[in-house]
Amino acid sequence: MESSCIRYADLPGASRLFLDFLYHPDRLTSFYRHLPSEPEAYARAAAEIDFPDDRRAALVAALAARNAGNPSLDLLARPGTVAVVTGQQVGLFSGPAYTVYKALTAVKLVRQLEAQGIPAVPVFWLATEDHDFAEVNHSWVFDPRHRPIELEMKISSSGQPVGNVMLAQPPVDELRTALADFPFAGEVSELVRECYTPGRTMGEAFGTLLARLFTGYGLLQVDPMVPAVRELAVPAIRAALEIAPVLARELIERNQAQVPAGYYAQVHFEDHTSLVFLLEAGRRLQLRRHEREYLVNGRRFATEELMARAADLSPNALLRPVVQDSILPTVAYVGGPAELAYLAQAEVIYGEILGGMPVPLHRAGFTLLDPRSRKLLDRYKVVLADFFQGEQVLKERLAFMLIPPELSQTLDETKTTAESAIEHLGGELKAFDPTLAAVTERSRKKIAYQLSKIERKVGRELMRRDERTAADAAYLYGLIYPNRHLQERFYSILPFLACHGLDLIAQVYDNVRLDCPDHQLLV
Repeated sequence: MESSCIRYADLPGASRLFLDFLYHPDRLTSFYRHLPSEPEAYARAAAEIDFPDDRRAALVAALAARNAGNPSLDLLARPGTVAVVTGQQVGLFSGPAYTVYKALTAVKLVRQLEAQGIPAVPVFWLATEDHDFAEVNHSWVFDPRHRPIELEMKISSSGQPVGNVMLAQPPVDELRTALADFPFAGEVSELVRECYTPGRTMGEAFGTLLARLFTGYGLLQVDPMVPAVRELAVPAIRAALEIAPVLARELIERNQAQVPAGYYAQVHFEDHTSLVFLLEAGRRLQLRRHEREYLVNGRRFATEELMARAADLSPNALLRPVVQDSILPTVAYVGGPAELAYLAQAEVIYGEILGGMPVPLHRAGFTLLDPRSRKLLDRYKVVLADFFQGEQVLKERLAFMLIPPELSQTLDETKTTAESAIEHLGGELKAFDPTLAAVTERSRKKIAYQLSKIERKVGRELMRRDERTAADAAYLYGLIYPNRHLQERFYSILPFLACHGLDLIAQVYDNVRLDCPDHQLLV
């Protein structure tokens, strides 16, 4: 594979907190207990973990059914073994491709820790408790021309945890049709059909597919909706309820502390915000806190009542990582930009409940290209940044490459001559009457705009005449920046596997570089 790096500062949508995390971590020491850039960060985080033998035994027992036969389970049972954790919502057909990149990053870090003498296992937290079904009921793939195709589960979840939603006619046939012309379409489609069978839940299907894709990697799975796992979460949830007013005050202070640094709170939090949801009658109900009471749908619960029902409670985005790391001996968490921002807020909860915090690590990020796309980028002399202003602008950029050299030279000379003439005129007018300088500047901008407009019209006309270039633009845009999203955040991994084969997972794994904070372009 051919690989090149692109700084996240050159990609759209990167927050200041995320960029500082990657490139200026010294600015964030007050928001994270450990940073991956610090020497011995993982060793220090591992030394902080207090995980009694009886709790470890209970954890291994709770994970046994889902992870039967996984050698990592035996390693986890040994005292001193730590976990490198990542996770994702249980989206249709594995969710966005970065789900796979998260897991590969966790596995790569485990191998690094083992080389340092720290026994570790990779763990994937299935976010089955989330109740926003609209975020997980669809998946995007593409055909050989890189036209985006949306596949959707057209059922209602009624606010229940998404992991418990039963599959009813999952769009497996539509997936097969969409991928039909790829060389490995049959293998991938059959794999998905075996995992997404009617009668399974979204959580079961997602977990089964993930396990099949990561055979041999030792990736353990945790489903927080499993009763035995819920019981392990009870102590941390009760602790959060008991000191909820303290946590609320500290979270509000943390959010306010981020503002002077130029950051913003990823999760909005107010004094009445509850850190837990109530799981009842198959639904995940939002609570509001008022001092030591909680309200939902006209009902009122005392803190003590909820503490007695802690196994029926589900943590929100800020409490969830703390609960997760109370269940697991977590030395590091692999997440995306939003999750890293959650952790900057949740650090205050970690301090109060666990007294320690894992090392946060950004997942590897990739844009995958086939050889033809690489050649087209070279032919038209375009780079990733050329895609971020939209497909029409990209088409015009490619069209400029079709302008005959003589015409291109004439356009350039015209712009240069006009600029020089206006600059000379401006100097003469300023000497004659300084108030005319502004008029000259406005005229300069108008002339430059009109010349650029002519240039674009020339490009569009050439594009119209050359259908191949138009097709090339659509081919590139549909792969690299579909619907104005980074590829990894939009497409499932499945079309890439259908195009390149299931061993693509191993090839991407080989290119996970823990020492590189950048996004990678991978051919």
